[in-house]
Amino acid sequence: MKTQISSLKEYNTFGIDVLANNFNKAQNEDEIFNFIKKNQNTPFILGGGSNILFKNNILKPILKIEIKGIEIIDENEDYVFISVGAGENWNDFVKWTLVKNYGGIENLSLIPGNVGSAPIQNIGAYGVELKDVFHSCRAISVKEKILKIFNKKQCNFTYRSSIFKEKLKNKYIISRVTFKLSKSNHVINSEYKPLKDLLQNRGNLNPTIQDISKLVIEIRTSKLPDPKKIGNCGSFFKNPIISSLKFKKLFKEYDTIPNYKISENKFKIPAAWLIEECGFKGKIEGNTGTHKKHALVIINKGGATGEEIYNFSQKIKKSVLKKFNILLEEEVNIFE
Repeated sequence: MKTQISSLKEYNTFGIDVLANNFNKAQNEDEIFNFIKKNQNTPFILGGGSNILFKNNILKPILKIEIKGIEIIDENEDYVFISVGAGENWNDFVKWTLVKNYGGIENLSLIPGNVGSAPIQNIGAYGVELKDVFHSCRAISVKEKILKIFNKKQCNFTYRSSIFKEKLKNKYIISRVTFKLSKSNHVINSEYKPLKDLLQNRGNLNPTIQDISKLVIEIRTSKLPDPKKIGNCGSFFKNPIISSLKFKKLFKEYDTIPNYKISENKFKIPAAWLIEECGFKGKIEGNTGTHKKHALVIINKGGATGEEIYNFSQKIKKSVLKKFNILLEEEVNIFE
């Protein structure tokens, strides 16, 4: 059913007040099919609104995915396979798995957004990515109007991306995601430095998945603002991955540069460190700026337009490029 609304402010965590006059919700796959049959042009698909920046009013039809349901579809002694509706809140699903003692996504606690958006972004945090627990997803082709099941290989997962963000961007609508989680003998991912340091400081040598989740939440809340209080989309930029040759050149000039070795030829550099070195941490311009505790988080102080936030982000990009010769790439989706 189509709903006429005047603002999308409550549907994006930046809190950008943009107008839309063709807003729809889908609570099952049939409603998705009905919507795309009526709207031949590429629609805009909205999940939890936690990874998007609206620059202007929305002229094309919008479909908000609200498919719910968490269902165990298969299991054995070691693993459980869980099908989850794309409209389920991600962190609510994480909490559900912890109550059941299913392991694999505890490091991804408190990430905002919905389940359906998780494969698109290949969300990740504290040494874990969605692809590590992904089994398959159901997705509907906007053009062909057919349902297809994608396995892990077909999704082409890369760092904070997938086939749905690249080659098939805006061409499929994810309706359900199936995860493969551990039932026992959980693999504890605690090597990511902030997490490892906190565990060592507290003398916790054998953490449970519930312990990991609590510590991840503690770390995230200490650094990241609550979108309900301060408009933001978390990390605005991806952490850049550079060649070992480029890293060696940078290290000669900046020997304190944090880094994570990806392979013999690639290093990941924290975007927050690059931005902070350019003097942007806590910097405020008008109604926007970066958060005082985390340079990678661009905020809406109140009343900021999407254009204002976008222009500020481009200042950051240009500054980092000039100082380090590294071009930052947005993690947030920019909707013109």
